[in-house]
Amino acid sequence: MSIVPLAAYHGAAHIAGPYIDWRGLSPMVALTAGGLIVLLVGLLRSEVVRNQVVPALTLATFGATIGLAIWRFNDPASIVSGALRIDDLALELDMLFAAAGIATVLLSWRARAPRESGHGEYHALLIFSVLGMAALVSAQNLITLFIGLELLSIPLYILCASETRREGSLESGLKYLVIGSVGSATLVYGLALVYGSTGSTEFTGIGAAVSQGKLAGGVLGNPMLLTGLGLVIVGFAFKASVAPFHQWTPDVYEGAPTPITAFMATATKAAALGVFLRFFDVAAISAQNQWAPLIAAIAAITIVVGNVGALGQSSMKRMLGYSGVAQAGYMLVGVVVGSQLGIQATVLYLLIYLAMNMAAFAVVIAAERESEVGDDISSLAGLGARQPWLAWPMTVAMLGLAGIPGTVGFIGKFQLIHALVAGSYTWLAIVLVIGSMLSLGYYLRVVAAMWMRGAAAVPAGAPAAAAPFAPIAGGSPEADDRAADPHFGSPLEQAPAQQPEPPEPARPRPELAGVALLFGAAIVFFGVFPSPLFSLAAHAGQAISGLF
Repeated sequence: MSIVPLAAYHGAAHIAGPYIDWRGLSPMVALTAGGLIVLLVGLLRSEVVRNQVVPALTLATFGATIGLAIWRFNDPASIVSGALRIDDLALELDMLFAAAGIATVLLSWRARAPRESGHGEYHALLIFSVLGMAALVSAQNLITLFIGLELLSIPLYILCASETRREGSLESGLKYLVIGSVGSATLVYGLALVYGSTGSTEFTGIGAAVSQGKLAGGVLGNPMLLTGLGLVIVGFAFKASVAPFHQWTPDVYEGAPTPITAFMATATKAAALGVFLRFFDVAAISAQNQWAPLIAAIAAITIVVGNVGALGQSSMKRMLGYSGVAQAGYMLVGVVVGSQLGIQATVLYLLIYLAMNMAAFAVVIAAERESEVGDDISSLAGLGARQPWLAWPMTVAMLGLAGIPGTVGFIGKFQLIHALVAGSYTWLAIVLVIGSMLSLGYYLRVVAAMWMRGAAAVPAGAPAAAAPFAPIAGGSPEADDRAADPHFGSPLEQAPAQQPEPPEPARPRPELAGVALLFGAAIVFFGVFPSPLFSLAAHAGQAISGLF
């Protein structure tokens, strides 16, 4: 092999690297840099650094992400050789993920999980999970989609098991790892079949092949493509907690640290629905007549299974897990209709679902830290009298999730019904209404526990206090001595001891009360003035061209 002198290359054509649009990548750059900084700072030994500085840096990272997303708003661009699409749909979901991250950091401020697993690791994994979500909803080819999905999922497997000294948390992480791996394997197999039948990994290339396949003998009638689309639906359904692929949800939600449960219930579901919209409304829109009936049937099953499953739950986290299954069924209807109105309705509901769930989980965390019964509904008994500043956010959250008028939940469900009727899926709109009626059975039970039960309610199954009885001679030396007491049986002896004054109700941690009150106020405010949300949803709907 001969060595060519460097001078021989003088005058040769300069080899340019790929162009990098740093403006378009800026939200993801902020998340990547912030995650690395938080991880390194968390290695310092100072308690102040780990307990205060690390969460503050995490909040700053998410704040910078929101600021950069606003800066990029209304300026769509395809970046990284078309692998990512930075448009209003992706940016709005990025802001939602970052807002969920901020709320999760506040809910975790005094939690056990960061202390046991390490503050730097805990918060860095949270940031990297949001980075995966941002890549997932911006993906424009199959490879980027799968990378984003794995970057989203792997940190969550660890975060679910971050309370390392509690068996339930470790079990939750293991279950999520196993089920998530099955879902990922199913998805990647489906993506491989889609690639094999269309010959392209790009969403636009897949869409063009499917569109041309409408001709006789084309790819649209290829069983490989239809099987691939079916497996892709199953893979996405695992992440979105869609029935019948939801079995992991209640167990994982119950075992995971509650702040992580809140994050998964909002951000992960939003990411899964976002990629549902992106893939099926861009890559597979020409095959809508084939996949829409299947997704509509799955949505109907999910609504029924989620609401019926939640009726018998006493654990708030399991109840909200089943509630999330039903809510995923509601949000799937935007994918079914395959229109701009459907995208608008789904994005609108994702935004309000964040507020309703975060308000509820903030109150659950406050209640389980003060109660001996954990997240049982009985821990909320008498909350309206003891801590009304927590009871009111939980009340409006439950009413919003049920779709009661005057809350933003009613606005969201109304828009979903509007999209279904406009897309000729009136029967599914009826199922949605029936599901909302069923949900009153468990949402109002929570409201009743807070406002209609006494604060001293005894949890179900607790042993009853033993009734006093007269000692029997010969039963024990202590009993004999007491029976020989001349004052035994006298009014002095029988007079009940003076009861100590009940302790003043404990005030919640300010970060928990702040999250609950802020999102509770948003539920009411946007239920009366929904125009800003409508504007955001309209921008998201216009991000995907070619839809009616």
